[in-house]
Order: sequence, then structure tokens, then C-alpha cells
Amino acid sequence: MSSYSPKRALFDSFAEVAKALSHGSRLEILEQLAQGERSVEGLADRTGLSVANASQHLRLMQRAALLASRREGKHVLYRLSDPSVLHLVAALRKVAESKHAAARDVIGGYFRERDALEAVSREELAARIKAGIVTVLDVRPEDEYATGHLPRAINIPLRELSRRLRKLPKRREIVAYCRGPYCVLAFEAVAFLRERGWKVRRLEDGFPEWKAAGLPVVERVDG
Repeated sequence: MSSYSPKRALFDSFAEVAKALSHGSRLEILEQLAQGERSVEGLADRTGLSVANASQHLRLMQRAALLASRREGKHVLYRLSDPSVLHLVAALRKVAESKHAAARDVIGGYFRERDALEAVSREELAARIKAGIVTVLDVRPEDEYATGHLPRAINIPLRELSRRLRKLPKRREIVAYCRGPYCVLAFEAVAFLRERGWKVRRLEDGFPEWKAAGLPVVERVDG
């Protein structure tokens, strides 16, 4: 009788994918790649990793089919292999939110201190954008905004918010968003603006989830 077990082989494949996610830096890289393509040098710069370390993480995730890549000149550009990777990370996040004590402590501390109000859902924001009754604020860096953003969104990176406040109307609700549901940029922007009298809430997640849901986006057209 053969010792080969197709179920075990399948589970081993699942475990390989899970192993590819089993490092905080890899999840941070995935968050970056959900915004758009990046070179290893660009990812190293954004995540604070060395190029060698970032390359190692990328190779492991590419072997698990979480990433795809293409060459452009001297650089290799990486991207998520497809939207299912985003769904996988979202499922991991939901389990940690409800079951992992350390995750709950961070959420209840840092994040809730900066924004305890219920976030705006994608559907609610889409309706408000269509009705023209909300100001949408994208607080990501300029290059991420240029790659793709929500319709009618104003781009004011968090680091520039204090000196560009006059661009934001005070008599209209603002909804801020950035890279994902726990992107620090949006939480910091919401706290900063509320302290100064603006009516502001946060989108429930970020640009990648909005795009994956099939909602309208504005994307750069090359060429």
C-alpha cells in the first residue's frame, strides 16, 4: 500500500503558504505591494530593511506563489500575484483581532486612543462620493497616490498635513484613508484633525481593499 497521502501533500502546500506569511516584515512588504509594484530597493527603503533582507523575504514569498514579478531595465518589480493574497491577509488579521491577546492589546491601546469612532464602510463612502457630500483625504506618500487612489481624493501626505490645513474645508466631513485597516497614517491624521476642530472619520480599510472590492478607482495610465 502506498504511503503517499494526497491530503497530506495538500496540507503541506497550505503550510508552505502559511510559513511565507510567518514574519512581520513579510506582512509589511505585502502591505506595501498592495499599493502597487515596488523594486526590492524601494521596499527596503519603505520598510527599513536591508536590501539583502528584503530580497530574502521576497524570494520566500514568491516561492509560495504570493508574489509575481517582472523586469524593467535593471530592476525587478514585485507585485501581489492576485487579489486572493489580500483576502488571505485579511483573514489572518480577523483571527488575530478576535483571538490573539497581544493584537487586541495593541488595537485597544494605540489605535483606539487615536480613533474610537466607528469607521466609514466602503459602501457608505462610495455613496457619499457619488453624492458629492464628503471630502476624501489620502494621506499616503505622493508616489502611492499617483499609482492609484479613490475618486476625488485629495492627497496630503501625513508629514505635510500641518502646513496644508487650509486645503481642507471645515464645514464638510472628511474621510481619511491610507494603506489598510491598521495603517498608522490614517489614525494619526484623524487624531490630528479632530484635535483642531475638523469633523473627520476613517475609512474602514484602505486603497487595496477598496480596489479589490471592485469600487471605482483612479489609476495611472503609463505611456
